[in-house]
This record gives sequence, structure tokens and C-alpha cells, in this order.
Amino acid sequence: MPTRIYVKTVLAALKATAGIKALAHITGGGFTDNIPRVLPRGTAARIDLAQLRVPPVFKWLAHAGGVADDEMLRTFNCGTGMVAVVAANEAETIAAAFAANGEAAAPIGEIVEADVAPGVIYSGKLDLGA
Repeated sequence: MPTRIYVKTVLAALKATAGIKALAHITGGGFTDNIPRVLPRGTAARIDLAQLRVPPVFKWLAHAGGVADDEMLRTFNCGTGMVAVVAANEAETIAAAFAANGEAAAPIGEIVEADVAPGVIYSGKLDLGA
């Protein structure tokens, strides 16, 4: 499957609101490597893995290859191509702008204070059921 390009959608959302604070295209490096690149020091992204909609191909890959959850998150996007860090009070407006341009947006976590370099804190369980 080719890399998805989100330019049209992101530009529409940027025109709709100033609530987008950062964007991370989740490509090689998955969540673990890509999200921290857009976060300031003293913060982390807390991602609720139960909120991710994992397509069947990633479930197959995890099972057929014996790939552990943490490696799936470090290597693949698991079906989430773009993460938008947004102001909480603008989330619905931004999601509507994404939807109007053919992209589904859903909250998967929050930005929290952290005493370490920017990172990702996972909670919940990644749905890699067969």
C-alpha cells in the first residue's frame, strides 16, 4: 500500500482552526520514534492502544511473523498514518475538517508532563487479535 499524503486534509484543518499544535506522519519508526520528534521537552504522548483501529493486515503480520506488540508499535503505523497534536477545545473542529476531506480522525491519547526527554507512554492493549 503506498504512503498516504495528507496535505489537502491538513491544509483544510489549518484553515478551519489554529488548534493544530504538531503533526507526526507515522511511517518507518512507528509511533515510538515519530511522535517524540514533534513534542517539546518535558512532555510525552500517552497513547491508549485500545483506541487504535488496527487493520487486518497488521494483525496477520504480527501473528505470522511472531512480532511483539512493542516491536509493531516501533516499526509500523498499525493503521494510523498521521497523528495530530491538537488543542483539546479544538479537537471536534479539527476532526470535522478531516472528515470533510475524507479522513477519519479519532482521539487516541493526550499530551502529558514528563520528567524525561519526549517520548510515548502506552496504556491499554493493542488489538492484534487474529
